[in-house]
Amino acid sequence: MATRRRYLVCYDIADEKRLRRVARILKEYGRRLQYSVFECLLADTALDHLKANLAKAIDADEDQVMFVILGAETTDATRIIDTLGLAYSPRPRLTIV
Repeated sequence: MATRRRYLVCYDIADEKRLRRVARILKEYGRRLQYSVFECLLADTALDHLKANLAKAIDADEDQVMFVILGAETTDATRIIDTLGLAYSPRPRLTIV
């Protein structure tokens, strides 16, 4: 199995229609942490597909999507992500046998 990394994906989209489209795309790849912030566990090929899909959905002159690498899937995200207010809850790891 390909090694996956944990990404924080944040976006600032100027148009409401494109904003909804970007959110829909990201829901397929990760989970929403805040309104325009997603956590995604992605192998390199999935990251490439996500970026290609997002590139088609945004206007590069007006919008921005930012990818922050948080480390390997096995990295304890609670040691990387610090919050004020509601605590961060890591995505549960699923084991399929």
